[in-house]
Amino acid sequence: MGISIWQLVIILAIVVLLFGTKKLRNMGGDLGGAIKNFKKAVGEGEAEAAAGKKDGNVIEGKVEEKDRT
Repeated sequence: MGISIWQLVIILAIVVLLFGTKKLRNMGGDLGGAIKNFKKAVGEGEAEAAAGKKDGNVIEGKVEEKDRT
């Protein structure tokens, strides 16, 4: 028991009537640009992390155990 194709068509028609095609197109473009920038940032972060591992960079610090009393 799911949503039929006719229910989706009716919902789409209502959304187009409420917002208009121009506003929906702008929202779609904005969403697409945001996803593209997010993927680019993730890729850059992974590249930086991989470069840090290849260079042998080590983060030094002291590890302390918490009291569980």
